[in-house]
Amino acid sequence: MSYSTQMDAARKGITTKAMQTVAAKENIRVEDLMAKMAVGRNIIPSNKNHTSLDHEGVGEGLRTKINVNLGISKDAQDLDLEMNKVRHALDLGAEAIMDLSCYGKTREFRTKLVKMSPAMIGTVPMYDAIGHLEKDLKDITVDEFFQVVEQHILDGVDFLTIHAGLNRRAAERVNKDERLTRIVSRGGSLLFAWMKLNDKENPFFENFDRLLDMCEEYDVTLSLGDGCRPGCLHDATDAAQVEELIELGALTKRAWERNVQVMIEGPGHMAMNEIAGNMMLEKRLCHGAPFYVLGPLVTDVAPGYDHITSAIGGAIAAMNGADFLCYVTPAEHLRLPDLDDMKEGIIAVRIAAHAADIAKGIPGARDWDDNMARARAALDWPGMFELAMDKEKPKAYRDSSKPEHEDSCSMCGKMCAVRTMNRIMDGEDLTLDD
Repeated sequence: MSYSTQMDAARKGITTKAMQTVAAKENIRVEDLMAKMAVGRNIIPSNKNHTSLDHEGVGEGLRTKINVNLGISKDAQDLDLEMNKVRHALDLGAEAIMDLSCYGKTREFRTKLVKMSPAMIGTVPMYDAIGHLEKDLKDITVDEFFQVVEQHILDGVDFLTIHAGLNRRAAERVNKDERLTRIVSRGGSLLFAWMKLNDKENPFFENFDRLLDMCEEYDVTLSLGDGCRPGCLHDATDAAQVEELIELGALTKRAWERNVQVMIEGPGHMAMNEIAGNMMLEKRLCHGAPFYVLGPLVTDVAPGYDHITSAIGGAIAAMNGADFLCYVTPAEHLRLPDLDDMKEGIIAVRIAAHAADIAKGIPGARDWDDNMARARAALDWPGMFELAMDKEKPKAYRDSSKPEHEDSCSMCGKMCAVRTMNRIMDGEDLTLDD
């Protein structure tokens, strides 16, 4: 029996290789995975042209996945440098890479990325349109927008961020509401501008079936973008954000009718007390589709530390239902992140994702921590380093300050509580000279 997409296969009861891979990774029954895929609660982004892909699942009951943003721009066109970041991101455990390239040899970078990356690849074709077409935004036609989308699909991209819900009605909310930061989504702002300049409807909303035709043919997942995501605490959970979310829920149902997999993108900046409610709202309005969030950043006043503000929000969001976290680096709002920024961002978001998985009771999540606890109780330093999320940093800290007693650290020395308890519990005496 043939199938068009992973969702179609699940609905027909066909077990694909991708499903078997994901079920094994998640330690769940493939039948349970398929049941959730059939109703859109689980997805496996998997472009038929991405042959190097090591499949991952996203959604309800699965490990929280993380995404890393990379790509070239007018001010940073070094392909080799960005590819080096990709390799490090993969080594650090990223399950997804979003290529946000917007200038220069964007296709060359994208095709290299897809060819070498076992992680799923996402793009925002809107970013690429102006540079690729070498035209002013106002002069780009609907057909030309879709030509760029088609090229990304043919190049093997697994998921596409398309701001199809930012239609004229949702955009009007931005005009009316007293937003401090208006639209902070790059793709959303470009579409808003195109609509204003041409006095036309959002081409991806108006021609959504055309988009679905392309996605269905190559099994590309639609990541329905939140063009009206809040760019500051003041703008969170306002009418513009909710108006767009309602539209995304309707578009999700239309995609599912065509067996196209969907995830929903979410905020943004948001106070901690609003996060749980927003997660519930998204799941309700978008019918349980996987939720992909940027942050949320829980305060606006920590530039240089936004990997921390986003990790706090990300942990709360994932604990309350978000399925996929986009990393934020210390360079957020300030400049293109370098390699060190990227590492800080990845570790922060991995901490958030893992902490949430423990809270959600994801199978096997707690085992990692229990193994670390055993290594600490045994003062097994090599074992602790091997289990650490970042294997290099803790070893470097210990090497930089050697203790007098190897079975302790330089903070407590022979007064180490674990060392004391181990000796006493083993029946040994404890003297001042030990």
